[in-house]
Amino acid sequence: MNFPAHAPRRAALALALGFAALLASCGGGDPVQAFEPRRVLAFGDELSVITSDGHKYSINALVADSNGVKTLACATNPLWVQRLASAHGLVFPQCNPDNVADPASRIYAANGAKVADIAAQIDQHLAADTFSEKDLVTIMVGQHDLLEQYALYPNTPSADLLAAAKAAGEALAAQVRRIADAGGKVLVSTVPSVSITPFALAENAAAGDTSRTALLKQMVDAFNAGLRLGLRAEDGSKVALMLTNELMDTMHKYPSSYAMSNVLVAACDATLAPNLLDCTTDTLVSGATSTSHQWADATHMGPQSHAYIGTLAANRVRTNPF
Repeated sequence: MNFPAHAPRRAALALALGFAALLASCGGGDPVQAFEPRRVLAFGDELSVITSDGHKYSINALVADSNGVKTLACATNPLWVQRLASAHGLVFPQCNPDNVADPASRIYAANGAKVADIAAQIDQHLAADTFSEKDLVTIMVGQHDLLEQYALYPNTPSADLLAAAKAAGEALAAQVRRIADAGGKVLVSTVPSVSITPFALAENAAAGDTSRTALLKQMVDAFNAGLRLGLRAEDGSKVALMLTNELMDTMHKYPSSYAMSNVLVAACDATLAPNLLDCTTDTLVSGATSTSHQWADATHMGPQSHAYIGTLAANRVRTNPF
């Protein structure tokens, strides 16, 4: 049978359109209808905490009025969850400088929280509320689990620490599934890269080699492997995984590409602000700014890290087929 000369082009076009549709159904490309949450519900540890008076576990910004009196500016140097919420026109009650009426977003995250605490945070929400398909639930947790396990080394063999890290990741996945099964859309982060923190580098110095950062990196990988394993059955319609640790590692390796000049030491001066909540733009080490350093203190990210992770989160939500 003879085909018209333009038939192959039509066939190729049909094939391309079919392939694009397949990609969309599998999570590739932008969803047909963008997901717009009506609120953001933040679970996890202090990396997602804004206190009732607007302070954050990072570098808090101060602004001066016409008389030179400085006050806290909670919307400046935003946390990653603030940037994510802002991408959808949302704010948290703890930082609402424009006085948005009755902000619906909520922060359940708490300082020092570990994976085991996520269940109680969920219970707290469910005691008076529900999850819906318009809820964007964020979870970033795990660094305290890893640091707690690491503190047992070398009295506890590294193999046991890695097993515990993987189990923590699997336990987090179970709570993610719990929220998804209850109707929420979940953006869950891999555990942040504690292996590249100033704390980890100081541990190397004390040990006289790089064994400590190597162990912490293995623990990070084990946790994230457990998280992935626990989420393997999720198709993306309810859960999105954000690869925070990979972005942090890249920032650490190529700081100038992220407008940073120091990824090795903390920006906050611990003598001026022993409590990280009290760290402000006026209590930084010499030469540091809000954007120059990857780290605010030995284990917590600075505003520039939060900025890029917030952008990563917003892009992940935009491209995930919720």
